[in-house]
Amino acid sequence: MPDVLGWRAVFGVMGPSTNTVVQPDFEMLRPPGITAHYSRIFTPNAKAISNDSFRSGISLIGDNTLEAVRSVMTCEPDHLIMGMSAVTFFDGAAGADRFIRQVEEASGIGVTIGSHACTAALRAYPGVRRIAFLSPYWPVMNAEVARYFTDMGFSVVRERALQCSSWTAIARVTPAELVPVLQALDGDDVDAIVQVGTNLSMVRLAAAAELFFGKPVIAINAATWWHALRSRGIADRVSGFGRLLEEF
Repeated sequence: MPDVLGWRAVFGVMGPSTNTVVQPDFEMLRPPGITAHYSRIFTPNAKAISNDSFRSGISLIGDNTLEAVRSVMTCEPDHLIMGMSAVTFFDGAAGADRFIRQVEEASGIGVTIGSHACTAALRAYPGVRRIAFLSPYWPVMNAEVARYFTDMGFSVVRERALQCSSWTAIARVTPAELVPVLQALDGDDVDAIVQVGTNLSMVRLAAAAELFFGKPVIAINAATWWHALRSRGIADRVSGFGRLLEEF
């Protein structure tokens, strides 16, 4: 018998314990009959993050991920979602594939990750080759993101690292602060703009920017949730959060 509330699918989501955005974002996008259940990856709230400390902090989150996987598997989900994106970009496409293998070997079920979800989202739109992206990360991590997208066949024209000072500070970046960043990234030489970093709230702003710029603007939380739904054969269209969820 199916789960009474999650009669179509039960998702298990792994997210950093400092992340306050990905869970409400996914809830906004959730069709009836789908439930999502969160397993917190223990993450000390690093203060005064720098280029030097960012990578070690992300590595710690990666090391703690499989424990969160084991925890959420006790609710018997149908599919897993990685609600943190940085670790899925490390070491390019090969690193993303390796991360998927590790999680699937530990869980025995499929997993959606942010990096490959963004690639699938970009490929859903015809003719996207040249991209720009923004993140709450530091330059050392943006280099990994650029490497990943290059491995996947995209040309990275421009990028911006917001260099947030702590993990929780990411959730305090306002849409008003992000508008000029998007404007600086856009141009005739860019086919699409991507936002990475799941604790950066951008699903609504990305949808508005897509209308204004007349090109795809992909928020990673929207892309990740979309990918998880489609991976389970759930074709519901969710309006108000951009073309990806409305059309593809």
